[in-house]
Amino acid sequence: MNNQIGPNWRTIVRFGLIGGVVALYLSVIGMVEAFSARNLIGTFITLAQILIFGGPFVAGYLTAREFKDKPRTTIILCGLAAGAMASIFQVMLILIAHAVDLRFMFVSISPGLMEILTFGQGQYLGSLILAALSAVMGAIGAGYFLLPGTISRTLTSAVVVTLGVGLFSENVNQILSSNWLSLIGGRSVARLLIQQKSLNPIVALVLFLAVGGLTYWRATRAKAQVESDDESPATGRQKRFRTVMLIIAIGALLGLPWIVGRFLSQVLFMVGLYIMMGLGLNIVVGYAGLLDLGYVAFFAFGAYTMGVITSASPLGLTNLNFWIALPICAIVGVLTGFVLGVPVLRMRGDYLAIVTLGFGEIIRILALSDWLAPFIGGAQGILHIPYPSIAGFQFKTPEWMYYLVIIGSLLAGFLTIRLRESRLGRQWMAMREDEDVAEAMGINLVQTKLLAFAIGAAFSALAGGIFAARLGTIFPHTFNLLWSINALSLIIVGGMGSIPGVMVGALILVGLPELLREFQEYRLLMYGILLVVMMLVKPEGFVPAARRQQELRAHAKESAVGTAAD
Repeated sequence: MNNQIGPNWRTIVRFGLIGGVVALYLSVIGMVEAFSARNLIGTFITLAQILIFGGPFVAGYLTAREFKDKPRTTIILCGLAAGAMASIFQVMLILIAHAVDLRFMFVSISPGLMEILTFGQGQYLGSLILAALSAVMGAIGAGYFLLPGTISRTLTSAVVVTLGVGLFSENVNQILSSNWLSLIGGRSVARLLIQQKSLNPIVALVLFLAVGGLTYWRATRAKAQVESDDESPATGRQKRFRTVMLIIAIGALLGLPWIVGRFLSQVLFMVGLYIMMGLGLNIVVGYAGLLDLGYVAFFAFGAYTMGVITSASPLGLTNLNFWIALPICAIVGVLTGFVLGVPVLRMRGDYLAIVTLGFGEIIRILALSDWLAPFIGGAQGILHIPYPSIAGFQFKTPEWMYYLVIIGSLLAGFLTIRLRESRLGRQWMAMREDEDVAEAMGINLVQTKLLAFAIGAAFSALAGGIFAARLGTIFPHTFNLLWSINALSLIIVGGMGSIPGVMVGALILVGLPELLREFQEYRLLMYGILLVVMMLVKPEGFVPAARRQQELRAHAKESAVGTAAD
């Protein structure tokens, strides 16, 4: 084996140790033990095992990528060695924890964690099993790299979908057991699919094969179309198929809250709310290139405007109807967008981010202050904000508020598309690329920046107004910096300048954490990890805008050429 690996052992050690450090870190902070309670498939595949063996698998894959020009046997052996190397830190942790009590320093290094890492076989035999399985996972990671592209994509889709359904098996059970689906045998289907709060192993195998077969069929079909150079327009059958799928999607969107139940409807409401905010911030950051970290201020202005002009409490001024108050919230958002835009017209980059961050904190502190308490309630907030109503029917439940936020998201998406294709949208993009060149081409930077801030703030204020009507009460502590960070993060993860990217980012960063509330304490940690991985692996986002993707590729190519020249 040493002769086959040759002088590249440093690469094996480097990737192996990186994978080992990641696995050790996840164990020490308590994620492995906490996630061991979430079964994915039966009782033999848990989320904790994914965390334990994910590091060796990735180490083997990265090692194989470095040795891609070597023989297959050598690549597999290198992956095996990297996987074994990745287990060193965890094996050392097992041995040290049995000799010394480490809980005075690391409270998560508990007997329960040792039981998980050793598979209940004791420190020595368990350590050998852990090292052997890690080596096997490293070899599997190397073998995965060697697979043809179609096969690897097929396996990836099948594994991700199967494990994803297993991860959210409790939510699947909740949906199938809802009042509507239980009438047509949903509970019986749930008992068949879900066993002991995880996916039935036989069902998991069937799902794996079905998803893999469908993915492989679609990949081979697409490849055949490319090879045949078929550039003919879509046939009538294809157009009819797309129309039918669109109708099905609209029907599913309308009936979704009554299928998924009240809790998931509330999750969908929050996702839709962040989509509205994300679309507004996407104009400011994704189109105009203005980094805004105080976006929550406009959200707060919309919420407080809704509270002040509709509340039945002594703080309420006019007791207006929700539908009349909502446009006023948008107008207030536009005005505050102009107010913020004027002082920062000549600022760029980090300086702009710092100023907007300060603006958001100033608004939060003012809302808390006794100075404004007679008008907006101070720390006591505003109470008795009425629900939206039509002809006496109130939108009280999450199921009905879902429709309100869906309408708002669709309206925001439509306006964003129209603005993106307009002359103003092209001015924003030109300004994002280079303000000096844009100004030299005749673009009025003052007007363009102010319009970006104002329109983006209007969307956020609309979302704030809907949020206040949903809760019925608002407090200053609600509008903290995390709202701005979440909105900016979902744009980065989804793809800057991309409307579908905003939706995907909201589902990933808002929807998924709500479904995994038992792991709430690790939410910000996962945020940070996801952002770091996205910036390293896919900086353009999950669903990038075509123009943004071309810009990043061109920039990367220029950087590579400059590095080679140096």
